[in-house]
Amino acid sequence: MLGGVTIVFLLVTALGGHSTTAGYVQATAEAAMVGGLADWFAVTALFRHPLGIPIPHTAIIVERKDRFAETLGEFVQDSFLNPDVIVERVQRAGIPARVAAWASNPTSAQRGSREILSAAVAAADLVRDDDVRKALDGAMRARAHDVALAPLAGRLLRFATSDGRHDEVLDAGLRGADRYVREHREDLRLRLADSAPWWLPGPVEDRLFDRIIAGISETLTAMAADHAHPLRVGLLERIDELAVQLETSPDMRARGEALKQQLLDQPELQHWLGSLWRDLKERLRSQAEAPDSELHRWLTDRIVDAGQRLSDDPELAGALEAAVIRGSRYGAEHFQGEVSTLVRSTVERWDATETAFRLELLLGPDLQFIRINGTVVGGLAGLVLHGVAQAIS
Repeated sequence: MLGGVTIVFLLVTALGGHSTTAGYVQATAEAAMVGGLADWFAVTALFRHPLGIPIPHTAIIVERKDRFAETLGEFVQDSFLNPDVIVERVQRAGIPARVAAWASNPTSAQRGSREILSAAVAAADLVRDDDVRKALDGAMRARAHDVALAPLAGRLLRFATSDGRHDEVLDAGLRGADRYVREHREDLRLRLADSAPWWLPGPVEDRLFDRIIAGISETLTAMAADHAHPLRVGLLERIDELAVQLETSPDMRARGEALKQQLLDQPELQHWLGSLWRDLKERLRSQAEAPDSELHRWLTDRIVDAGQRLSDDPELAGALEAAVIRGSRYGAEHFQGEVSTLVRSTVERWDATETAFRLELLLGPDLQFIRINGTVVGGLAGLVLHGVAQAIS
């Protein structure tokens, strides 16, 4: 277009553009040339030096890229990350209703379940097994430190023997002891024979042993059958005394703490803690990889239930929206500077010449219309000014 008006100007001027009509054409073409050249220069000066000449205040984007980055970061921070603007947008978004609709859909819930389990597996893989074992061991030791073993055992023993809870257990224990004595009769005979005096005759020893075994069996059977048996009552009294000692005796308390420490220091316990975490992680992985696993179904059902409750309970929906608003405001107030810095540092890392070139390509059609409009407006302005000049003269 600029070339066309230039040719018109040259032709009219060469043919003598002094007549009234030719003068108007010449003035229009001349002004269009000026307008087109001016807008070409202005647009070009944004991105590079026109014709490669380093004219001051040209190649503005290249020269001012860092300043542009800072301004853009501040603009994003003030206009898009303003807490009030974000809160207003969150309120208009209707997040509780959207979440409820998404979670209530079984297909969406299944997808959410897969993502949650995949994230859980990834998180478990990031944690070292030894670190988890140490954490479990520390938590167990801290909890065990707060609980005295002897008084706890005393309370458990007292609970077990109160209200007749112990009768069935004691009956079973006595019957088991009787059965053990009868089943290991020969082993017991051999042990008695080893400790019997050398001068005791064999028949007398056998008769004595039979009387002892029979007496033990009869006593155990009687204690199991009669809850008021003196030996049984005495045994229960000893158990009660033991419970009292466990709860009140400093010596028993110290022995219990020593025993507890020995148990905590056992290598088998450390191995069990490590295997517990590994087994749990493998179980989680297998459940996550199976789409129809029990854990998948359970988690999907919980998501659907949560969506339905969120849809039916206005109070719950309001609590969710309030929590989202608080979180959004907190993020905007505490991290808007981080986003601004991210925008500024990102733009600052761009190559200035490459950035200008890409922007020029992106805005190409609009830039061309700016030049066209400058040519047209310049020509119209020249036509009007020439008419005004003619009217005045």
